[in-house]
Amino acid sequence: MHVIRLKPGRQKSLQRRHPWVFSGAIDDVSGTPSSGETVRISDSQGDFIAWGAYSPNSKIRARVWSWIEADIIGEEFFVQRLEGALRLRNILLPIEKTNAMRLVHAESDGLPGLIVDRYSDVIVLQALSSGIEHWKNVLADLIMDLTNAQWLFERSDAAVRKLEGLENRTGVLRSHSLPAASFLPLIEIFEGDLNYWVNVQQGQKTGFYLDQRANRTRIGELSKGRHVLDCFSYTGGFSMSAAKGGAESITAIESSSESLDLLKQNLDLNGLPADNNSLIEGDVFQVLRKFRDGARKFEMIILDPPKFAPTRSQIESAARGYKDINLLALKLLRPGGLLATFSCSGGISVDLFQKILAGAALDAGRDAMIVERFFQDVDHPMALNFPEGSYLKGFMIQV
Repeated sequence: MHVIRLKPGRQKSLQRRHPWVFSGAIDDVSGTPSSGETVRISDSQGDFIAWGAYSPNSKIRARVWSWIEADIIGEEFFVQRLEGALRLRNILLPIEKTNAMRLVHAESDGLPGLIVDRYSDVIVLQALSSGIEHWKNVLADLIMDLTNAQWLFERSDAAVRKLEGLENRTGVLRSHSLPAASFLPLIEIFEGDLNYWVNVQQGQKTGFYLDQRANRTRIGELSKGRHVLDCFSYTGGFSMSAAKGGAESITAIESSSESLDLLKQNLDLNGLPADNNSLIEGDVFQVLRKFRDGARKFEMIILDPPKFAPTRSQIESAARGYKDINLLALKLLRPGGLLATFSCSGGISVDLFQKILAGAALDAGRDAMIVERFFQDVDHPMALNFPEGSYLKGFMIQV
């Protein structure tokens, strides 16, 4: 068994059960463990701290599987972790509410680097760490057995894999009784009383923004009679909820023509009228400036941009981007209007995001108040020892 021995005093975060070991905390590594191989993590005196998955190319040199010395990292260990994650989702999101949910949320479910999302009878897996890549085939078999899904599709194409020294991989990983060539890219899911087409092969993330489920519902409740502007609309999650909630009109802005086409299909799927909806293909920053210059006004604006700060080194530029776009949105709201604004950048804390919004309101010359806060939905839990698992933050602001 290979051993990672930490430098004196560098065991404190692990003793608080944070599951990452950074390269700078390591004194030495016995032997040459391969990528994803299980290693024993010890303090400077050689005493056991945890079992972890080794990642020779990443600054996060090991991710913890378990703090119990008697644990054996293997099939039975993964069965227990997966079963625990599935039990939680069965309690929190019964099938009558939705047939699309996150089943495994990586470190928060004790499986660092593993994302498992369900869309009807299709499971989408992301292997985002060396440890998960090492055990991927074992995990794939277990997931198929435990979920009774028909398909397991891999979307291991996130940028973080490069940091792990892993190549991107996509495609059908497992299927029951059906050839891979018969896999359909569009999957129909339901969420409450709305239905959506999801493209799990090429869509953003694993195909849909499952983390915004509860926030979509709330937007729908507040949309009645309002002219709604949905920025970064993707395939129309917020637009659909607003239209179903009785919005007077919907204006959706999205840079991807493919996403807008799917938004149109989602409107048709739900029998929602298209005559009072405007779908604009373009850059949100540029379109909002045109609206400002043309004195356009709205009663509700939704800002759900992509991740502006993938790493901490990009926080400063991301903060400028968030301020700019929120300033533009605040200027487009009528008095009494609502701005639902989000950040999914892990490097942007809730406090920093609130300060950015306060600066944007000041520069826009608008009096504004926070009336609600938004977070990721319940199938994206945050382990108390891993605050990084809480990445989505949002505010409902009234001007």
